[in-house]
Amino acid sequence: MSAKLSIVEGEGEHQMFRMAHLAIVGSFKVNGVAAIHAEIVKSDVFPQFVDYYKRKGVTDKFIGITNGVTCRRWMAQCNPSLSAVITKALGSDKWVRNLDLLEGLRKFENDDTVLKEMSDSKMENKKRLAAYVKLHCDVDVDCNTMFDIQVKRIHEYKRQLLNVLHVIHRYHTLKAMTPAEREKMVKRTVFIGGKAAAGYYVAKKIISLANAVGRTINSDPDTKDFLKLVYIPNYKVGNAQVIIPANDISEHISTAGTEASGTSNMKFVMNGGLIIGTDDGANIEIKECVKEENIFIFGAKCPDIPEATRRMKEGAAWDGRLVNVVNMIRSGKFGNPLDFEPVLNSIENGKDRYLVAHDFSSYLECQDRVDKEYKSPKTWNQKCLMALSGMGFFSTDRTIEEYAQKIWNCKPCPRPDPRIATK
Repeated sequence: MSAKLSIVEGEGEHQMFRMAHLAIVGSFKVNGVAAIHAEIVKSDVFPQFVDYYKRKGVTDKFIGITNGVTCRRWMAQCNPSLSAVITKALGSDKWVRNLDLLEGLRKFENDDTVLKEMSDSKMENKKRLAAYVKLHCDVDVDCNTMFDIQVKRIHEYKRQLLNVLHVIHRYHTLKAMTPAEREKMVKRTVFIGGKAAAGYYVAKKIISLANAVGRTINSDPDTKDFLKLVYIPNYKVGNAQVIIPANDISEHISTAGTEASGTSNMKFVMNGGLIIGTDDGANIEIKECVKEENIFIFGAKCPDIPEATRRMKEGAAWDGRLVNVVNMIRSGKFGNPLDFEPVLNSIENGKDRYLVAHDFSSYLECQDRVDKEYKSPKTWNQKCLMALSGMGFFSTDRTIEEYAQKIWNCKPCPRPDPRIATK
């Protein structure tokens, strides 16, 4: 046991510090930033430390305080039109300081006026993003299409690749249809954005693939009115405030157990959109708060990961649709296939560490559910309203209050009213 707890690993000249162990010993609390993350830290990553502190009578060393975001910036500032709808419906702007008041929106689920105002706000934000994309990417997008958005750091575990593979599959499906059949499909504009670490070669190749796919499908006269892919460069807080309010649906599709929490998932729902995601990070708690019918969940869950990983390592057969997508990439349809071999190699021959191939069929089925729901505008708007009404828990005000109570042992200090002159 002492070896497992040791801050120093190795012997002689090969000794190294275990920085995580040092951090645990030197800290007052160890926090998981979402419920699933807190549990993984205790049960999978550091169970020996949990047992050690329990024997010492310390049962609250490891805790869980879920992340939050500030509605002042991520709603009131970046989405004034939706904020105005909320304030009008609730009768005041007190929700900006007490986000739990969003629950009051639930009574408007069948109110056509409020639903129409939310829809109008969404269209205003979509037009703003379309103008941004035209200016910075020189791509024309149709604001009457579904805006499907995934913006976050580019990493294999966040699975932007899964998103791109779905776009290719959708493109192939559209190409095989007659014009009459295409007219029955939900039109989508897919936006991907994010930055890769300077030395992260595969992540940069995923960006390259996304851009190559976008160039091809955006210029195809058969499908460009039904599907586009736009890679937004230089993703940052500034353009996030334009991108996030425009979402109809956002993608938070990391492999279960790999995302500590995520906060963009919170921002997107607070801005009147729905989530397609996995049972990972804060998605799990968002699902609890907005209810299962107002979120789209797919893929392997945490308990399934070891078995799924074993099967993929042993060469489990891929879904035929994924095989077709990979063949399209290797055919040169999207440019020199040698450019994309590092990406394909990352999921082939038992190397599918993040279960892209494993979850592909489940992902496609979930996307079909999204299309089906989007075909009914009123139903979709009702889902968006009900999801928004459940987001009070994810205010950073609640997060900071929990930190103050459970970690910092701080008491509230009322802010003096600046309108009252001090003597």
